[in-house]
Amino acid sequence: MFVSSVGYRYRFSLLLLTLWLIAVFLFGGKPANSNYAASSGGVNTQEKSIANNIKHLSLTQTVQKTVLENGLTVLIKEVHTAPVVSVQMWYKIGSRNEEPGVNGIAHQLEHMMFKGTKNRPIQFGQLFSALGSDSNAFTNYDQTAYYGTVERDKLKALLILEADRMQNALIDSEQLANEKRVVISELQGYENSPEYRLNRAVMRAVFPNHAYGLPIGGTKADVEKFQVEQVRKYYRNFYNPNNAVLTIVGDVQARQTLNTVKEIFGKIPKSQEAEGQRGRGAEEQRGRGAEEQRGRGAEEQRGRGAEEQRGRGAEGHRENFLLKTQYSQLSTQHSALSTPIVLREQGAAALLQVVYPLPNVNHPDIPALDVMDYVLTGGRNSHLYQALVDSGLASDITASVASLRESSWYELLMTANAESDLTKINSVLSDAIANLGKTGVKLEEVERAKTQLEAAVILSNRDLTSQAMQLGNDQTTAGDYRFTDRYLAAVRQVSAADVMKVLNKYLKPEVRTVGFFEPTFNQTKEVTNQPQLTKTTENLSVGPPPPPSEIAKYLPPVDKTINTIKTGLPQQFTLANGLQVLLLPDKTTPTVTLSGQIKAGTEFDPEDRAGLASLVADNLMSGTKTKDALTLAKTLEERGATLDFTARCEGMRIEGNSLAWDLPTLIQTLADVIKNSTFPEKELELNRQQALTSLKLELDDPTEVAKRIFIQSVYPKKHPLHTFPTEESLEQIKREDAIAFKAKHYRPDTTVLVLVGDFQPAKVRSLISKEFGNWQVSGQPPKLEYPTVSTPEKVVRVNPVLPGKVQAITYMGYTGINRRDPRFYATLVLNQILGGDTLSSRLGAEIRDRLGLSYGIYSYFQAQRNVGTFWIEMQTSPEDTNRAITSTNQLLQQIHQQGVTSLDVDMAKRTLISSYNVSLANPEELTNIILKNQVYEMDASEVRSFTQKIQQVTLAQVNQTARELLHPDRIVVVTAGPSLL
Repeated sequence: MFVSSVGYRYRFSLLLLTLWLIAVFLFGGKPANSNYAASSGGVNTQEKSIANNIKHLSLTQTVQKTVLENGLTVLIKEVHTAPVVSVQMWYKIGSRNEEPGVNGIAHQLEHMMFKGTKNRPIQFGQLFSALGSDSNAFTNYDQTAYYGTVERDKLKALLILEADRMQNALIDSEQLANEKRVVISELQGYENSPEYRLNRAVMRAVFPNHAYGLPIGGTKADVEKFQVEQVRKYYRNFYNPNNAVLTIVGDVQARQTLNTVKEIFGKIPKSQEAEGQRGRGAEEQRGRGAEEQRGRGAEEQRGRGAEEQRGRGAEGHRENFLLKTQYSQLSTQHSALSTPIVLREQGAAALLQVVYPLPNVNHPDIPALDVMDYVLTGGRNSHLYQALVDSGLASDITASVASLRESSWYELLMTANAESDLTKINSVLSDAIANLGKTGVKLEEVERAKTQLEAAVILSNRDLTSQAMQLGNDQTTAGDYRFTDRYLAAVRQVSAADVMKVLNKYLKPEVRTVGFFEPTFNQTKEVTNQPQLTKTTENLSVGPPPPPSEIAKYLPPVDKTINTIKTGLPQQFTLANGLQVLLLPDKTTPTVTLSGQIKAGTEFDPEDRAGLASLVADNLMSGTKTKDALTLAKTLEERGATLDFTARCEGMRIEGNSLAWDLPTLIQTLADVIKNSTFPEKELELNRQQALTSLKLELDDPTEVAKRIFIQSVYPKKHPLHTFPTEESLEQIKREDAIAFKAKHYRPDTTVLVLVGDFQPAKVRSLISKEFGNWQVSGQPPKLEYPTVSTPEKVVRVNPVLPGKVQAITYMGYTGINRRDPRFYATLVLNQILGGDTLSSRLGAEIRDRLGLSYGIYSYFQAQRNVGTFWIEMQTSPEDTNRAITSTNQLLQQIHQQGVTSLDVDMAKRTLISSYNVSLANPEELTNIILKNQVYEMDASEVRSFTQKIQQVTLAQVNQTARELLHPDRIVVVTAGPSLL
């Protein structure tokens, strides 16, 4: 359960959800330009045919839409790639329908929808977990949505649960009081971020008289005032079938599934109140009192019905009139905001945010605006990246066109480098946009931007959850589930003239709102605290966990079918130089997912040059013997491909994605930068400054500080995990250090590459042999010894204080087991019971649900190749922190001493197996599973045998593991954030 906001990094106009770029390969996409394809040297006739035909494919061609008699809109799409299905319920109600005084009530209600119903007075998260469903919910500006992705035999059970809470939700005073504390904890987590606080101030100025100017999750002051009858009334008004869209995507039969939907949802009555309120606009709603607004139905707030919206289209006279009026009003408001909004608060780095008002999602200019965004900020060759990041003024720039039901906006966010002045950055930004408006954009730039946009839609949406979300989002935001098909068709028609038109029309300096965040406190040195041996003193009772039999009693029946995820075993080969390659063909989508690892991680960082491994990884794309940084970036950007490098503890991780016909380009670029990177001095210094800025931001983030000090408190000095970058260590790194590190640690015999996707293995094997076969090094790979580390003798408490923070982040734990420990599978089952899921675990049931002390709490056994760490993470208000820590310790003690039950174990095993099967249907997750198995030296059949090994875990093994691995009296506890009360 969380608040979704417009993500800066996401560019596709409707893709507003933080976790999802909601789309699918069947949308259609622009074929690779023939000139580009020819230069790749590896595109055959079949691949060209795929590229040429992709634009004719449709997201919605096989979607069946039905509106039940009670008004429920049902969208069903058959996708028979795996026995998995995603079920989502979208309510056309969000923060857009609120006003000051009741801001956040939609989000509060979303939380309450997990608290149980009259028929099932039990936490619904526990029911979803028992079904093995990947379930959650979010609130956005225009909608509230609930989603779950499960094996197909759980479909009817999910539908029964959604129908139950649509009409029978329990909303009582005690539960509301607890959940209000949880929501406030969530909001405090956002308030820890300077970016969030700046965005709130800017959006309030952009929309002073519209709910889009209010924070989606609400404010603490408003949440504290919510009364149970207010929330119940909101539920009655807006949670009804004629205000909802049900999307079902997966391995289903549409006709049979529709009959099931009618059987389950058909008897739920429509809301007459909602029906009588159609046609009124949001401005009229906001003019009414809060109580009157809540009393009105959802249809009034939504405006016209979906069918009427589609009938009008973006060209409808009435809509155009409203859009012109609205845009004129916003422009008038902005004319008085030429002076930047300035926040001078405690923080680490200076921020600049700029927002331009735009028309709503259905306006015909939106496709050109998205292309414009890519021209401005879509990669290293974009205009604003060149002007601000490559110049050294900013460490990064992110942007997005946020397209919503009633209005849209274009926002840019820049993080200044240490010595940069926000006024100068703002001036350079303005000049760059103005100059482009005069000189014009090149056809090459527009074509590249269009390719990037369409490739992003294809590449980032290969799973069923994303496909279902695209349908739900389109239907509730744009009023038409077919919107994206039309949108991408329009994108293909965008010309350079169209981009210039929208740039000069909407990016006028007089209509923009500018916000400065000027930090008054810079945390430039490493945060350190001496661990102190102490014990918590509170004596709190841990409530009894809900018995598994109680959960089983309320579970809907599950269809008795056998789901088999037919995952093939990857084809494996090793080059003569030792490079290992695993290939798994998958024709589901015309894409390829690449994942890899080189044993060149942060474990090899020298103490006085900590950060070296990361700086090397960050500079791989900075230039090779034959290509400079801009040429390397352009090679990928022209195809919409991505290639990223990240240094982790035990290795440097490689992640790449491309359309199927661009795989040769992806492999050729990877081979070039791995073998031939040259680390130009200018690029290295630019990346160093960005690393220094990132370090400052990390040391101002309670989560990063808590985790850093937790790891350093668990692992002593000289241990490979103890070393973290500091300002001093980053400044010490020289170009020759980077060259030497790469020469020593980047080796084919410590490299693993995994590819999953639409390719012919023989051709890929030949390609990889050609590109990597001549990669030679001498000698043996460096070895590293991991010393044995014991748990502390007592409870160790460390409490670093970060000025200006309102929420505390706590890490609790110690050393754990590595991946090859025979207790690994029993540990997974134990962890699932303990804290594997915030809503359904023992920790979640006690700390979050019963006591209301934390928005999020979970446990994790990080089992790596050489080492393992166990930790529990939670976020709490400072006044609740000690109580939450004490209760957590007591729960650990309870499980350590008393163990768990056979029903606990059976339910956890079902959850783990179902979740694993769902993950195999996602190409990115599948690729990472294969990679980890290889890196951890597991048997090649592990991808198939994992579920069997989980099934074989016994109660005795789990309880023995609990006695051996849970030590509440010998635990490290680190809490970072405000002073504890």
